[in-house]
Amino acid sequence: MDRFTPEIIMMSNNTLNQRRQQATPRGVGVMCNFYAARADNAEIWDVEGKRYIDFAAGIAVLNTGHRHPKLIEAMQQQLAHFTHTAYQIVPYASYVELAEALNERAPGSWEKKTAFFTTGAEAVENAVKIARAATGRPGVIAFSGGFHGRTMMGMALTGKVVPYKIGFGPFPGEVFHAPFPCELHGVSVADSLKALTQLFKCDIDPLRVAAIIFEPVQGEGGFNVAPAEFVEALRAICDEHGILLIADEVQTGFGRTGKLFAMEHYKVAPDLITMAKSLAGGMPLSGVVGRANVMDAPAPGGLGGTYAGNPLALASALAVLQVLDSENLIQRGIELGQRLVQHLEALKVKVPQITQVRGLGAMIAVEFCKADGTPDTEFTRQVQARALERGLLLLTCGTYGNVIRFLFPLTISDEVMGEGLDILTEVLCA
Repeated sequence: MDRFTPEIIMMSNNTLNQRRQQATPRGVGVMCNFYAARADNAEIWDVEGKRYIDFAAGIAVLNTGHRHPKLIEAMQQQLAHFTHTAYQIVPYASYVELAEALNERAPGSWEKKTAFFTTGAEAVENAVKIARAATGRPGVIAFSGGFHGRTMMGMALTGKVVPYKIGFGPFPGEVFHAPFPCELHGVSVADSLKALTQLFKCDIDPLRVAAIIFEPVQGEGGFNVAPAEFVEALRAICDEHGILLIADEVQTGFGRTGKLFAMEHYKVAPDLITMAKSLAGGMPLSGVVGRANVMDAPAPGGLGGTYAGNPLALASALAVLQVLDSENLIQRGIELGQRLVQHLEALKVKVPQITQVRGLGAMIAVEFCKADGTPDTEFTRQVQARALERGLLLLTCGTYGNVIRFLFPLTISDEVMGEGLDILTEVLCA
């Protein structure tokens, strides 16, 4: 803390907000009106010394918490050796070691290979490239409510217009959407599968489809869990038509859902998995793991990137896997998720807007609706704003912005978790 103090004393949140508005574009939306000075596990302090409980975790990036000592130690050791060579120029062992670990742990009984990149969107882009190279086909099918990034292909795949796609088209072609099953909003598994059949009849021959991409639990879409019947049907459709199945696990991976990968909850496995966020515990790292023969489809030089597989990020990611095991964080996440679900369910009597509590493991959300069943976006915004005033960070999501999602670190202490739940109760019942 001492090394921050001289600068922090000269700064205020208000001054920094004024400078931000002058120096940065409005397109980079910022939720909070305060500026971080330091953080530890599930807590953040701003430049004026105010403390916040972090139930956002950098949008699911910090499953192992802020500044986990094992991650810091691993990065410090790497920092003493080198920070960058470009893996494609001078390779290093940590890239191979992490790839081996993920190949072993990812679902699927077949031989696998892994390539590393930098961002989640980059992982998605490369998964599509790999699928097209492996199949020789152009088409990709995604789902309504899905989020796959802010690059041009990522936006094309994303099933939400505002704020992600508005004003940025035209988008890459040969991308199609089907409705994602959500019983609460009147979309059954049968409806989704029927829509896929219609796509094949009206829009694209299945023999021109390279891949179907979906999130096992939709992130921005509202933490909608893909029903097992739906996932198994997707696998069968892909097998029938020679289509590759891509599971976008950028937000669901690394213990968040009660498994290392969310796809472990299902009886079937995807051909490719994208990952990022908590993979490296706060360091920029993403990857694609999949069938070895599929991953080998692109020619040498077809995959990569200047910063892809950064040495510091790889060191942190290897430490993340060790911490998940040594601290039993996957089980810890299950217990924290159960505690949260019980807490929210108990509040239904006092908070009639609570329509549904859903999720897997510690990837839990609560949806708010009005008495007539329509989404209550305004109440959701008020809950988020009141929580922020009281020092609790919450994120909204969902097609209608009427869902609060909970992404606290799996390392959060019982005491801080309890404090956060107390604040949540206060703002919901206000």
